Amino acid sequence: MQKGKIGVTTENIFPIIKKFLYSDHEIFLRELISNAVDATQKIKTLASVGDFKGELGDLTIRVKIDKEKGTLTISDSGVGMTAEEIDRYINQIAFSGAEEFLEKYKTQANGIIGHFGLGFYSSFMVSDKVQIVTRSWKDGAKPVRWVCDGTPEYKIEDAERENRGTDIVLHISDDSKEFLEEHRIEELLLKYCRFLPIPIAFGTEKEWKDGKEVDTGKDRIINDTNPLWTRKPADLKDEDYQKFYRDLYPAQEEPLFYIHLNVDYPFNLTGILYFPRIKTNFDIQKNKIQLYCNQVYVTDSVEGIVPEFLTLLHGVIDSPDIPLNVSRSYLQSDSNVKKISSHITKKVADRLQEIFKNDREQFEKKWDDLKLFITFGMITDEKFYERAEKFALFKNVDDKYFTFEEYEKLVKENQTDKNKTLVYLYATDKEAQHSYIEEAKARGYDVLMLDGQLDPHFINTLESKLKDTRFARVDSDVIDNLIVKDDKKEVSLPVEEQNDLRNVFEGALPEKEHYWVSFEELGENASPVIITQSEFMRRMKDMAAMSPTSNPYGNLPDSKNLVVNVSHPLVKAVIEAKSKQLGDELNEITEKIKPFKTKVDELEKAQKDKKDEEIPQADKDALADAQKELNRLEDERAEVLKSFGKDYKLVKQLIDLALLSNNLLKGEDLSRFVKRSLELIKVE
Repeated sequence: MQKGKIGVTTENIFPIIKKFLYSDHEIFLRELISNAVDATQKIKTLASVGDFKGELGDLTIRVKIDKEKGTLTISDSGVGMTAEEIDRYINQIAFSGAEEFLEKYKTQANGIIGHFGLGFYSSFMVSDKVQIVTRSWKDGAKPVRWVCDGTPEYKIEDAERENRGTDIVLHISDDSKEFLEEHRIEELLLKYCRFLPIPIAFGTEKEWKDGKEVDTGKDRIINDTNPLWTRKPADLKDEDYQKFYRDLYPAQEEPLFYIHLNVDYPFNLTGILYFPRIKTNFDIQKNKIQLYCNQVYVTDSVEGIVPEFLTLLHGVIDSPDIPLNVSRSYLQSDSNVKKISSHITKKVADRLQEIFKNDREQFEKKWDDLKLFITFGMITDEKFYERAEKFALFKNVDDKYFTFEEYEKLVKENQTDKNKTLVYLYATDKEAQHSYIEEAKARGYDVLMLDGQLDPHFINTLESKLKDTRFARVDSDVIDNLIVKDDKKEVSLPVEEQNDLRNVFEGALPEKEHYWVSFEELGENASPVIITQSEFMRRMKDMAAMSPTSNPYGNLPDSKNLVVNVSHPLVKAVIEAKSKQLGDELNEITEKIKPFKTKVDELEKAQKDKKDEEIPQADKDALADAQKELNRLEDERAEVLKSFGKDYKLVKQLIDLALLSNNLLKGEDLSRFVKRSLELIKVE
């Protein structure tokens, strides 16, 4: 029997393992089975080149639990080890001295994982004692046992093992008893070892016989040794890809498309990526790409490893050039990972271009499901935008589809304003914005449908890319202001009348909302009152609603515009009624205002060019008193006009009609509108 101390002492290695790997302690099973797979692959290679001339026999890796003994055993029939190899690969930890090892891994939370020999030591995260019973494939090799109980010492002694291979026996510690439960081990095997290339047996198959479950005695193989992505695309059918998707994601809808990756230069990469049906809540769909290294599971959290928009895809990526290391920061900085990420982006774009080119009709039918993914990619990835602009589509309110180039040709002549800017009109709710859409169509304009949750951001991206182009929501202003063709038509109503009419309409507006009342000459056939909202403010608030961080626009109150069409007969009727009912009262107040207005003007003119200290206090007081009285009288006049507007049913009816057309009239206000409408209807 040989005794000794491990090259990197357990006083150092085990605290590091516990500290850095504890959060991922379940990975020990992946590491030990990966080592077993390596050992099995090596014996197959030796046999293929003629160095090993014996029988390969059953190469199945077996995982067994013994609850009574408190052990978990992983057994393989691979190359095995001699006592000298144990000393080299286990005791000396892959030739690393203590100083080198500690320096290399002290700052890497998961740096140990994937390092030959070091991965084995992850077993001590869950074990009080670990045994290795092994026999080398070499002629005349004797079986040996290595034992370590977590102290600096180990021992190597003769053992009994008839065949080549290795048993790793873990004596599970009291705080890790979960790893003696079958369901827990099965869960880990399915997570980490589901597609390993060597059969892995855990337990035996059961079947129902004579009304009860019977043990068949046959190994229960838990992995698929020849997964779909390792096979040639020419040998596969669509049904195979659909079945594989259902196996990976049992609860998901059928995917739209798939891409079979098969690259051998300048790096090795295989895999299958699926386009899921995504419309909203895309964050829920993330963490669905499974990353593998030689069929060994690495992670399903690939954010930061592949471009963010690709995290919306589902499927499998496998590359031996991806290090078997679960450290996100390590993967993100790896040059091969970056190359692979760029290549996948290109393949995804190429595949979408191919589908669009070969079957545009089907592409258009699936566009609503694809749109969020493609939009996300174009917003966040410059290279993807350059490729995607050839097949990305616009959809208008009539459900017709256009490429960017096609749509520009369609609207350029009619929707270019007097400043040579091409204006893309769009709607976000076909029903709510129906009247605005119809008004635009009446002018011969086309209206896009941009109702996706990313569209406010996408519009900004497009405006930065498309030359001399801007986007305007169809209800953000009256149609003549959205696409200004000629010099704006001046409002014929005098400024004084506009101010009076503004007070009249403000008196009838909802008290809790802020509206800016403005006036336009829109013609007698246009609506008498129109509600609009600033394109800039609405877009900023929409983007703020999606932003996880604070956004100054998100807390701003909604501010809308009430546009009064002074050309409309009903508005003219309001003006006439105001003059008729309030003429004398307004004239009386106006006469009172005149002297104070004159006095204020005279005093301000006299003090205009003087410094503050040069103005007598009496003159300052006189101006303040005159201004105060002027303000009081003007407020009195405004209040008279507002009271009129509040009580005059026609004004309230015109405002409520505008609110109703925007789905803004609800509750008690809606009930009052209905009642008032009935009162206003005259029976002939």
